[in-house]
Amino acid sequence: MENFETFAIRTQTERTQFDEHSTPLFVTSSFVFEDAEDMRASFAEEKPKNLYSRFSNPNVTEFTDKIVKMEGAEAGYAFATGMAAIYSTFATLLNAGDHIVSCQSVFGSTHTLFTKYFPKWNIETTYFKAEDAEKVEQYIQPNTKILYLETPTNPAIEVLDLEYFGQIAKKHNLIFIVDNCFATPYLQQPIKYGADIVVHSATKLIDGQGRVLGGVAVGKADLIREIYLFARNTGPAMSPFNAWVLSKSLETLAIRVERHCENALKVAEFLENHPNVELVKYPFLKSHPGYEIAKKQMKLGGNIVAFEIKGGIEGGRNFLNKIKMCSLSANLGDTRTIVTHPASTTHSKLTDEERNEVGITAGLVRCSVGLEHVDDIIADLKQALE
Repeated sequence: MENFETFAIRTQTERTQFDEHSTPLFVTSSFVFEDAEDMRASFAEEKPKNLYSRFSNPNVTEFTDKIVKMEGAEAGYAFATGMAAIYSTFATLLNAGDHIVSCQSVFGSTHTLFTKYFPKWNIETTYFKAEDAEKVEQYIQPNTKILYLETPTNPAIEVLDLEYFGQIAKKHNLIFIVDNCFATPYLQQPIKYGADIVVHSATKLIDGQGRVLGGVAVGKADLIREIYLFARNTGPAMSPFNAWVLSKSLETLAIRVERHCENALKVAEFLENHPNVELVKYPFLKSHPGYEIAKKQMKLGGNIVAFEIKGGIEGGRNFLNKIKMCSLSANLGDTRTIVTHPASTTHSKLTDEERNEVGITAGLVRCSVGLEHVDDIIADLKQALE
């Protein structure tokens, strides 16, 4: 099996004595052993065996194995949420006194880790702007350990050159970590460009239907081994039920993401020509400053479109109040189209200056384009804009 769609469907746990066609749900907290020697050897890791569902579980292993194959990684570990994956990865690999270099536009909770919690342990972060990517080496210090990126970024939809940053990380012997949530492994594989670890919020497009929470980190086996040991002792494991749902979701990831991207491009083109929209950001629009990079490293442009409505914060609020079909929600990557106005909701506690620093202008709207008929999505956005 070499093709993405095939191993997304055909990577399965070993069949039980019941010869089931679809993987069953292994809802169990623990597992049994044949005798004392079997138990000893299993705990000594002399034989591969499930011990306890906080460590491993057949459903979680199946889901993780699929993401490992999709990303071209060596190993992986699945978590209860995307933020559990991000926090555990950093907490495993960093020591007091270490330093992170990160792109400035990152998910809000990641930003909070960097600015509120990590400084308590004397771990500092230096941000660089996407437009200053060529200057990133000036931010690297003797104690820098990790280079961290999102691409496309949340919510500014900036595109960063994975190949370039992979070379920088290798040159300076940094651990290169990429949040690949917006692209999914179907559109982009950062490991091809030098990433050591790739993290996902599986809650988003990987599930794709707004049902369960999940996260995953995949990458080099030696690093994942350390992350596994940290997670095994701290307990942020994915539940078997969520893993079972997510593994099923991966069977349709390719076909879903194709339609998401097809719809999103049409929505972006519509918005770009609307008189009440000042700016549209979508990686596969030729007007996007990262268009050429996106075409190089992404199969398609993803499902997130960011656009600037005329009228600032009030314009954004009015737009949300007029939406009829699309959902007002903070999630993304759902079958249903979702619109969010960060300045009045998710990032309302930030000052104007802080919002502008991460690309959140007063009228910015983030649209997670769903799988409804594209004409109906556009019709709803059109009436709300007018």
